[in-house]
Amino acid sequence: MTPPLADIDHVHVFVANQNAAANWYRDVLGLCVVEELRQWSAGAGPLTIANATGTIHLALFERAPEKCRSTIALSTSAGDFLAWREHLANVFNHKVDAVDHAVSWSLYFSDPDGNPFEITSYEHTAISSALRRADGRLAQ
Repeated sequence: MTPPLADIDHVHVFVANQNAAANWYRDVLGLCVVEELRQWSAGAGPLTIANATGTIHLALFERAPEKCRSTIALSTSAGDFLAWREHLANVFNHKVDAVDHAVSWSLYFSDPDGNPFEITSYEHTAISSALRRADGRLAQ
């Protein structure tokens, strides 16, 4: 039998400049440098950033982007999904389309180094209703 896993500890993200990336992640996603792990960033190690509760960790490695990239998907509630949609529109100065997956809704965007992100919620009915009210129609 396979031993159980607790959760995802962290995700490796390749960036051109750790400090510039850390600033972007702070401003856009609210992730801040984990000071207790900052020493790892000396040399070729990662600069670790996390959300306020410490449940999401990204390890920013300063190196050339990898050819094959994985999308980092973050989950949220219906209400927060709508707040994220508005926040991302303000950050990027354009509307970020909400994509209907029939059982979930997602927002897709990339960091300045081209790393793809998704913010998703499975509270489909609540988001569908809210988008109808906000947009006058379902976002496509």
